[in-house]
Amino acid sequence: MADEQTFDPVLLRTYLAVVEGLSFTRAAEQLGLSQPTVSQHVRRLELAAGRQLVSRDTRTVRLTDNGEAMAGFARTILAANDEAIAYFRGSAMSGRLRFGAADELALSELPHILRDFRQLYPKINLELTVTQSGILQRRLLANHLDLIFINQEPDTDRGRLVRRDRLVWVGLEKTDIDPDQPVPLITYHAPSYSRSAAISALEGIGRTWRITCNTREINAILAATRAGLGLCVLAQSRVPADLRVVSGRFDLPVLPDVEMALVDNPRAPREPVEALSRAIHNLPLAPLRP
Repeated sequence: MADEQTFDPVLLRTYLAVVEGLSFTRAAEQLGLSQPTVSQHVRRLELAAGRQLVSRDTRTVRLTDNGEAMAGFARTILAANDEAIAYFRGSAMSGRLRFGAADELALSELPHILRDFRQLYPKINLELTVTQSGILQRRLLANHLDLIFINQEPDTDRGRLVRRDRLVWVGLEKTDIDPDQPVPLITYHAPSYSRSAAISALEGIGRTWRITCNTREINAILAATRAGLGLCVLAQSRVPADLRVVSGRFDLPVLPDVEMALVDNPRAPREPVEALSRAIHNLPLAPLRP
């Protein structure tokens, strides 16, 4: 039977620390190890692979072609290792978790996060509510939800900040707004932060406005915008590829920032709330799907 070769996760973590900073010294500081220990770990990994992974002199550290390949494999191996550990640590967690998400935040990577969460914690009964942020906040206060992922006004000190972004005016490339006519707005029903931010900004410069579409769903907002019924307001990172940021045109006022935040119910079970919060906190935000 041929010898089975495995790669020690400890060596892989050390190697990735070197790769990320291209420095043995910084890797040692990051990991709390001595520099000779870092060098020894990398050397042991090279011996296990049978290939040179790192080329270095007195000034620079470079990865060989095999070193680049090993970096990719290391990330995959460690991710699978971490997922397995999380699964067997978390599988005993049980109960119910009532989670609410603002609809535009639920259209991108969030479904994948929730799917992975259910796989890691199969005994947790996850109940999902998708609606406007204001409605979610009221339901949280009424003890109908345990954790919510919402858009909110910046610097409210409410919940745990996930991302901060700029609100922008959005329309079609060919959009044309008559400066002498009210600005046509496509917006959520009140209460809505993006709605109030748009109206306050317009009224702040003495600009009139009219609602051409009033809805509770992001899909309806996007459909109306694509139909040319007016302008909507979105976080800059959420603008779909087929629509355009028109801020700076038509003498439109500057809009404020928006915070995407996680707010939990202090009466909710802490373990599942913290587990889902950790999963969402590093969620990369992608544009809304066309």
